[in-house]
Amino acid sequence: MQITLITGLSGSGKSVALHVLEDHGLYCVDNLPVSVLQPLVADLQAQGQPRVAIGIDVRSGDTLASLPAEVARLKDAAHDVRVVYLEANDDTLVARFSETRRRHPLSDGSRTLEECIAREREILESVGELGHRIDTSRLSANALRQRVLEVIGMEGSQLTLLFESFAFKHGLPRDADLVFDVRCLPNPHYDLRLRPLTGRDPEVVAFLDAEPEAVRMLAHIRGFVADWLPSYVRDNRSYLTVAVGCTGGQHRSVYLVEQLARAFAADLRVLKRHRELP
Repeated sequence: MQITLITGLSGSGKSVALHVLEDHGLYCVDNLPVSVLQPLVADLQAQGQPRVAIGIDVRSGDTLASLPAEVARLKDAAHDVRVVYLEANDDTLVARFSETRRRHPLSDGSRTLEECIAREREILESVGELGHRIDTSRLSANALRQRVLEVIGMEGSQLTLLFESFAFKHGLPRDADLVFDVRCLPNPHYDLRLRPLTGRDPEVVAFLDAEPEAVRMLAHIRGFVADWLPSYVRDNRSYLTVAVGCTGGQHRSVYLVEQLARAFAADLRVLKRHRELP
């Protein structure tokens, strides 16, 4: 059975993720205590449910600590288990709680909202290492729905390689496993003809293809990822996110992500994201 566990921080979009999975035919259960995960899976399997999505988060209380062991048990029983961990930065979470005026699950009258969020991060620290992390800080609801559908549409037995471009001026991607800084490369932004274009446009590609430093950087990043990829596979990773950043996230990082995705797509399952582009 394919089992998708949706977990993460309160306010990060878990309800959005579960709703889109339910709309696509998965049997969905929210706010499940970890202690009844195994019996539920056995019952749904007996009913012939092929794909289920289960929301588990800090509301599970003390039983949450056993989630890594329970996930391992499900995998040992030959279930295809995908864990999707949603998170967002503190400012975004505070703004979302202010907009919805909902109470944080850890609020007990003695903690501020910021303190509740910090405590929740501590509690969920080990859970966040179980699967694919998605930072929803800058994602619209539609973009989050699409990202979740892509994750659950993948076979669980093969590592998925995600290349993501970003702008350092807007902060690091929280879900990145490897981060490369390419701000040292010649910048097409200073060419007025290229400024309105992106790293996907032929003119910018030709500009950077002609720069020896850009060619060297591409070769070095590609070689580093290729050399270390077997180690990540041996570590039972389902996903590896490689983030490439430049100043504005429009030219150099986009160019490199496009080239890297093309280079690895022949042998691996590859996704690409350009965080700063529409």
